[in-house]
Amino acid sequence: MKVIGLTGGIASGKSTASKILKEFEIPIIDADLIAREMVLPGKAALYEIEAIFGKTIINEDGSLNRKKLGEIVFSDKEKLKKLNSITHKTIIEEIIKRANIYRNANTYPVIIIDAPLLLELHMQNLVDEVWLVAVNEDVQLNRLMRRDEISEEDALKRIETQMSTEEKKKYADVILDNNRELNHLRYQIQEQLKRVTS
Repeated sequence: MKVIGLTGGIASGKSTASKILKEFEIPIIDADLIAREMVLPGKAALYEIEAIFGKTIINEDGSLNRKKLGEIVFSDKEKLKKLNSITHKTIIEEIIKRANIYRNANTYPVIIIDAPLLLELHMQNLVDEVWLVAVNEDVQLNRLMRRDEISEEDALKRIETQMSTEEKKKYADVILDNNRELNHLRYQIQEQLKRVTS
């Protein structure tokens, strides 16, 4: 079984690539989904986050106010580090656990670990190949502003908290160009799947 690490900067189209892979019935371990599960009401990580960032980041129903927390951490690198120290270790442990379940079952020729911070967290040692969804900076900026309905300044702040696409390219085995239309991205994914499953 091959393990592919799928990554890409914010608003690069990594989630779109992940949806395309699902169409081909490829199992996907989604790091963002795991991160969301970890901070559900009653989970230990949520209590830790509340203890550090205060009650303002908790909604009335006891859930995490992700927008409010995002505003805090994306404008303060030290606070982002604190948040990451709570969440990252648990996310990696859960990814390894789920990958091992697939490995032991040995049902699929390939599985995907979909993780925006795959390289930042040095998870490339968990995968056989790194696939990077890449876009030009201006495309990324415009998509992020549109998607999250935020200003250019806020969008740039978020982009700057991540490793640059150029830096990520150094670690990528496959670069999926997402500057064009959806079918172009789908074609590239199809070709790579043929290669790894043949």
